[in-house]
Amino acid sequence: MKKTIFMEKYPIYTLELKKTEIAQKSVAEIIEYFKKQIETHPIAKFIAIFDHYSHTQNINGEINESILDVQNILFCFGTAIPDTKMVAVRPRSIGVCELENSFVIEFMEVPKEELNVVLENWSKELMLK
Repeated sequence: MKKTIFMEKYPIYTLELKKTEIAQKSVAEIIEYFKKQIETHPIAKFIAIFDHYSHTQNINGEINESILDVQNILFCFGTAIPDTKMVAVRPRSIGVCELENSFVIEFMEVPKEELNVVLENWSKELMLK
């Protein structure tokens, strides 16, 4: 898992997996894997799946030609709302992108380090052992 700063302000975690390294064969299968992880987590709450690729196509938006599919799974780890700023970092999203020979898993850093580790572990557990 690699951490980068996107647009000079967003901490993003990225894991690129070769298609031969995982059991899942499509973005939809990977999204379904994450949905099961979310639904079995004690505090996570599944919200929705967003087909980012179709949305961008439908509005005639620009899509990098190397990207074959993109979906986001939206969910929340929230257990408290200590102030109004908390709503700016919730809900969470994991993006799954398909390229010709790989899948890219990306998410923005979670404010609580232990929950960030959960997302890292979920992503890494996609790899075949």
